[in-house]
Amino acid sequence: MKTAVRGKTSPQTNFEDEYRSSLREYAAGGGELALGRAYELGRRALNEQKSLIEMASLHHQAVLALIRDAESDKQREESIRAGSEFLAECLSPYEMAHRGFQDAVKALRQLNETLEEEIKRIAYAVHDEAGQLLVAVHLALAEMALELPEAQQGQVTRIRELLNEVEKHLRRYSHELRPTILDDLGWVPAIQFLADGVSKRANIPIRIDAIFSGRLAGPIETALYRIVQEALNNAVKHAAAKNIWVRARKEHHGLCCSIRDDGVGFDPHQVQTASHRNGLGLVAMQERVSAIGGTLQIESRPGHGTELSIRLPLEDSHANSNRTRR
Repeated sequence: MKTAVRGKTSPQTNFEDEYRSSLREYAAGGGELALGRAYELGRRALNEQKSLIEMASLHHQAVLALIRDAESDKQREESIRAGSEFLAECLSPYEMAHRGFQDAVKALRQLNETLEEEIKRIAYAVHDEAGQLLVAVHLALAEMALELPEAQQGQVTRIRELLNEVEKHLRRYSHELRPTILDDLGWVPAIQFLADGVSKRANIPIRIDAIFSGRLAGPIETALYRIVQEALNNAVKHAAAKNIWVRARKEHHGLCCSIRDDGVGFDPHQVQTASHRNGLGLVAMQERVSAIGGTLQIESRPGHGTELSIRLPLEDSHANSNRTRR
């Protein structure tokens, strides 16, 4: 880590020096060529992940140096004007990147909505269409049983019991794919319903501590449900957890939701490879969080469990407990 930090110091200094010299050249009448360097510096700053605050601070210091060196009020005014033009051109790559990010978020949101529609269709097929087929099988068995000797009636009964088990599993899978409670009552009751089912199947206590009233926009509630669903699946399949805690509450005009387990944990840095990230569903979770304007933080280390924290800024218009649901 120390080597990486030392290696990064020189490019930062070179960038700052080049910014100051390029700004000074433009302020001295460098014209379009010097202004073109501002755009290239902006691209470089973006690639080096320099923040807007860092850029503003650097620009402020560079302009102050120009003003101190100015010999008249007119030169100082010209330095400020040139500095404004130079900074605007330098930050144009940031603006384009921001627009690209907004487009990507919009595309992610549309993709998630399309996926949810497909999930609804599959859930309907599993619940209704498969259920109708099972009813037909039950009727056929009942009709066939009338013609069977009494010694074989027990076999028909066992087949009926197996079919009942199949129907029960299909109903549960359908509800977890797209629970009607999510649309009718909201994401908190839906998560409680989900946790109850996972807890019974995996024999793992899942404690829900959710203090949140009202409803959120449909895409936000769906995204929160999917993220918690994926996190619970990870805790059951990969973490070997003995306990799971889900906590959600409103804090500082935002929603904070965390899913914590006491499982085996992992090294977050090692799961940045595509294979590990896909295996844990981290990419899907991150994309869903990004699509609703939130952030996802992962805290874990081997032998000490895992905690996923979701933070989502909320506006008053987001919550509406009286609106019509689709």
